[in-house]
Amino acid sequence: MEEVVVVEGTTMVGWVVSGVAFWWTAFLLARGAFPKRSYDFCNRVVSAAHAAAAVSLACLSVPDWSRPLSPLAAASSPPQMKALAVTLSYMVYDAACCYLNDDVRVDNTVHHLVSIVGIAAGLAYRRCGTEMVASLFVTEISSPLLHLREILKEFGIKDTDLNLLVDILFAVIFSVARIGFGPYLTYVTVTADNPILIKAMATGLQLVSAYWFLRILRMVRHKLGKKRPAPKVAGD
Repeated sequence: MEEVVVVEGTTMVGWVVSGVAFWWTAFLLARGAFPKRSYDFCNRVVSAAHAAAAVSLACLSVPDWSRPLSPLAAASSPPQMKALAVTLSYMVYDAACCYLNDDVRVDNTVHHLVSIVGIAAGLAYRRCGTEMVASLFVTEISSPLLHLREILKEFGIKDTDLNLLVDILFAVIFSVARIGFGPYLTYVTVTADNPILIKAMATGLQLVSAYWFLRILRMVRHKLGKKRPAPKVAGD
């Protein structure tokens, strides 16, 4: 029988605290490296780095790629808990960063709250690692493109083919991950023998994803509409 490695609570707290310090340090370094760029630009550089790290750690924590969603409602492995702790620390940093920049929106606040409470609960229960790491992968896989599209705007790249390509790739990956696989992941999380708080947070995250999906559809329709050639006027 495979030995179960238990991660102590103090170790998890240490991961989260050191993670928050790391993300803040990365942000300050970005501010120093790009003094002429905005607060949001530097935050998005950090956010893109986190997204890449989160997806990588999520992939590395999967023990068997032939059954990536197995076992369900099981004890979390140390790699899974480390991946979740890294993202929890980032969410705490990002929530504080948005607050300090007076960028407090309802949808973003709900997203931060659901993510922080859900991940913290998973770490506290030391369960649901499979479901939560899969959720981490699904929610972060489109994030690098999300931040890239905003970074391009700061460089003055707007209404170009490159900007449109990034927007479309972001919309496609977001839709496939969060609306294609997301509902199934929410279903298996809710129907498995998981704590009620985990089930509630999984449902809440899917609702936030659905709301953002509708906003993305409007964005894509607007972008494609701007690319259509203007109708010719009779007599021209």
